[in-house]
Amino acid sequence: MGAGGQMNVVMKKDIPKRVPVSKPPFGFSDLKKAVPPHCFKRSLIRSFGSFFRDLIIIYSLYYLASSYIPLLPPTLSYVAWPLYWLAQGCVLMAFWILGHECSHHSFSEYQWVDDTVGFFIHSVCLVPYFSLKYSHRRHHAHTNNIEYDETYIPKHKSDTLYSEFLNNGPGHVFTFLIRTALALPLYMIFNLMGRDYDGFANHYLPQSGIFNDSERRMVVVSDLGVAAVLYALYQLVLTQGLKSTIFLQGLPLFSMSCFFYFVTYLNHHHPAIPHYDSTEWDWLRGSLTSIDRDFGTFINWVFHEHYNKIDL
Repeated sequence: MGAGGQMNVVMKKDIPKRVPVSKPPFGFSDLKKAVPPHCFKRSLIRSFGSFFRDLIIIYSLYYLASSYIPLLPPTLSYVAWPLYWLAQGCVLMAFWILGHECSHHSFSEYQWVDDTVGFFIHSVCLVPYFSLKYSHRRHHAHTNNIEYDETYIPKHKSDTLYSEFLNNGPGHVFTFLIRTALALPLYMIFNLMGRDYDGFANHYLPQSGIFNDSERRMVVVSDLGVAAVLYALYQLVLTQGLKSTIFLQGLPLFSMSCFFYFVTYLNHHHPAIPHYDSTEWDWLRGSLTSIDRDFGTFINWVFHEHYNKIDL
């Protein structure tokens, strides 16, 4: 849910100087010419290599957890289960990132391949693929425009709940914990942290103001994908029990949701990031104002080198 600024966080002192508060002295075509041509080539083999890499890791972690953690003494299982939830949630986040790349038509040269793979990935993660694709496209079209951006809109002083009760130390901790735990479902269902729409804004509702008439049919398709996965989880509850389903599938998805908020929050929040109203905003200036994060060599690899090198 981000817009790439290509700012290395190691250069902390230089970040405020590089933020385009004034209109940049170059255009989009200049930026595109500066990128080596091979960066625009999409390899189907490499993309599916990443896809199957994630599936193998997800299944391997599931197999190890389901086969061996129940055999551990209770004391060790109390440690092993959270480690599994954390690891599996991290890999599911990486899997979600591939689906996100599909929505940007970055997975392959074929739009139908990208949409098919992205639909599968996001449905598995209980995220409506086409619905998020449409709203995310508008996010990139209005990045850091305080009136029309789709996500992480700064609060106004007129928002009395925030300005009078939550804009303080304990309030920030409270909202951060709630958002970390529930941001993804709250954004999908209630458009939390999103822009204001007339009426109820919801990523699962075809008639939501988020979408135009040409998009509503594919919103229904997205809903059917999520419903199919929910039905599969229901069948797992019947066959392996509620506790096993929660431990093996439910809590890893919850962990993925926490990762989702954590990394996208970091991508959009920094004291040097400006936001513009419509009198100052333009697409290039807005698209340049976010922060790329370095999570360390291993997590960068897990995330397909995405959050520290490519825009979100």
